[in-house]
Amino acid sequence: MLDKMKTEAKNSMEKAIAALTNELKKVRTGRAQVSMLDGVKVNYYGQLTPLNQVSAISTPDAKSFLIAPWEQPMLKEVEQAIVKSDLGLAPINDGKVIRLKVPDLTEERRKDLVKQTKKMIEDAKVAVRMSRRDANEHAKKFLKDKAISEDDNKRAQDEIQKMTDQYIERIDKMAAEKEKEIMTI
Repeated sequence: MLDKMKTEAKNSMEKAIAALTNELKKVRTGRAQVSMLDGVKVNYYGQLTPLNQVSAISTPDAKSFLIAPWEQPMLKEVEQAIVKSDLGLAPINDGKVIRLKVPDLTEERRKDLVKQTKKMIEDAKVAVRMSRRDANEHAKKFLKDKAISEDDNKRAQDEIQKMTDQYIERIDKMAAEKEKEIMTI
């Protein structure tokens, strides 16, 4: 039963890391990354569909996107979806493809992005700590129900703390990498 509790805590912490990874992918760093467009939904015959399912997206260089819809009539819809998104990118429609230029980030904007990133990092750390708290509460409940001994409880809490420290360290490493990426001109 302690092993199941530890596995649940580990799974919960892994989910926090996965969620953080997805959130960090969406943060713009001044370079064109296809993942920046993951949140764009296109009206595809009445259905909101992810942009990457209605068009081919490529990055011909580090500062631009090239979007080629599978169907010609979708050009307008794709263009509108990009304008409506909160990306702050202006689409250039040449009749066959849409080009997006990623503007250079100002120093102020970079600092704002670092602040946003730090909030995401802190949210992930809180999620990991909540997993630790839940696991420790389960261990205490097992102890109270006399299902485990004091020593088993202490050992379980120590292992959970070590696991928590490892995940917090991974999060800190991810934060440092992302901050460096954002601040690099």
